[in-house]
Amino acid sequence: TILESIDMSLTGKVESETDIEATAAKFYNVFRKQLEHLPNISPDIHGNSVHEGDWENIGSVKHWEFTIEGKKVSAKEKIEAVDDENKTLTYSIFDGEVGEDYKSFKGTIQVIDKEHGGGIVKWTFEYEKIKEDITGASPESYLALAEKVTKDIDAHLVKE
Repeated sequence: TILESIDMSLTGKVESETDIEATAAKFYNVFRKQLEHLPNISPDIHGNSVHEGDWENIGSVKHWEFTIEGKKVSAKEKIEAVDDENKTLTYSIFDGEVGEDYKSFKGTIQVIDKEHGGGIVKWTFEYEKIKEDITGASPESYLALAEKVTKDIDAHLVKE
């Protein structure tokens, strides 16, 4: 039916893979244990704070301020799943500008070791828009921001 095809155009998934020089373990540790330092590592992240819980446990909620598409915005992020063995974290992103455009927005990061050093960072964003024509940032822009922050973290880790 027409309704189903409309709904399908509102949902989607964008993915990327970024090569890093740092080891997968070192990179994953930043997301797992050092998120509070992100504003010092990436110029696109302006601030972050714990809203509920803490920095690293499932169910914890953080407030973020960042620049996307040249605009300073904010959102909340909740840890949905942690898989340390596979270096994978899943977050839901909501409130702020994200909440104005998306019914749901989930991000997953997986960090994989490469055979001869370094690693690969895989980002996946799955989303459902409230309506077709959103006024805020596109899923592709969130993916581009994630890739930029990935490169900023990698440069920081390689420098250490």
